[in-house]
Amino acid sequence: MSPSVRKQAITAQDVATRAGVSRAVVSRALSSNGSISPATKEKVLRAAQELGYQVNFLAQGLNRQRSHLIGVIVARIGDPFRSSLLEGLLHEIQRRGYQALVTEITGEQDLTATLRRFTQFRVSGVIVTSGQPPQEIVNECVSQQIPVVGINRPPDIPLVDFVCSDNHAGARQAAEQLYRSGCRRFGWLNHAGSTWAGLQRGEAFLQALQHSGVDPRDICRFDASVEGYGGGLQAAQTCEAVPDGIFCANAQLACGFLDGMRLRGKEAPRDFHLIGFDNTPQSGQLSYRLTTLHQDVAEIARRALTRLLERAKNPLQPSRVEWVKVEMIHRQTSPQIG
Repeated sequence: MSPSVRKQAITAQDVATRAGVSRAVVSRALSSNGSISPATKEKVLRAAQELGYQVNFLAQGLNRQRSHLIGVIVARIGDPFRSSLLEGLLHEIQRRGYQALVTEITGEQDLTATLRRFTQFRVSGVIVTSGQPPQEIVNECVSQQIPVVGINRPPDIPLVDFVCSDNHAGARQAAEQLYRSGCRRFGWLNHAGSTWAGLQRGEAFLQALQHSGVDPRDICRFDASVEGYGGGLQAAQTCEAVPDGIFCANAQLACGFLDGMRLRGKEAPRDFHLIGFDNTPQSGQLSYRLTTLHQDVAEIARRALTRLLERAKNPLQPSRVEWVKVEMIHRQTSPQIG
């Protein structure tokens, strides 16, 4: 046979013939669905290996109306926390016997197009970590019995479950830590185009300070014009009076602010206290040693997959919101009191 002639694809029927079983038995053996004896399963797997047969999960999805794929929608994968969250989701998806179909988006239009594309792949579910799914697209997913779970998204869409870090509790911890440390003039640093989670943290921080009796005139809000490290660096270089205690919406902003203050000859905690959010790997580096709120990405991923699979069993059940506990990690920029 000429090398240019492509070898005919091996089918499940070929495996069945080789193993001396029915096509249905092959399907049960390779999908781990249904009752089958260990000896028969071993025989089928051996036949499949000898023939070089590979399961076409996408084709299985077309036949069963659902594939082994779970769609994951992300934005700015280069962000350290988002990268950690994606890693946690991929691990949990694979642990549950599925494969991830990951798409990075840059805006709401990308989100809409991606959700429609996922329905064409007949994914088993969709996890949204960025953007807010339009109601009409969610309705399309529901009509096709494709469950949708949002992570750190506004929990206001019917028939969608949400898993969120407890931003309010974390912000209150930050306010209490700074106040106990002797700070009396406070700053809140966020990006001008903040996420919903960032806005939640800011609102809760300001409320907690006022509840402690802090005069609103002693609370300064900084809006970074760009995201991440660069925004924090710029905010530090342009702010006039430096507050005693600063809380940042995320770790990248905090690290940038810390370096910006260093350029001005100021250090934490000598001249001010600083707390971030996320506890990214950079936060713990010796050059930063940032006090920060830790988000448990493994627990977030576990709960997201659990909600997704439970909703797949009952797509019309009422929406649920699960709040994942955050933990203060005390380091140099605001040491633990007592």
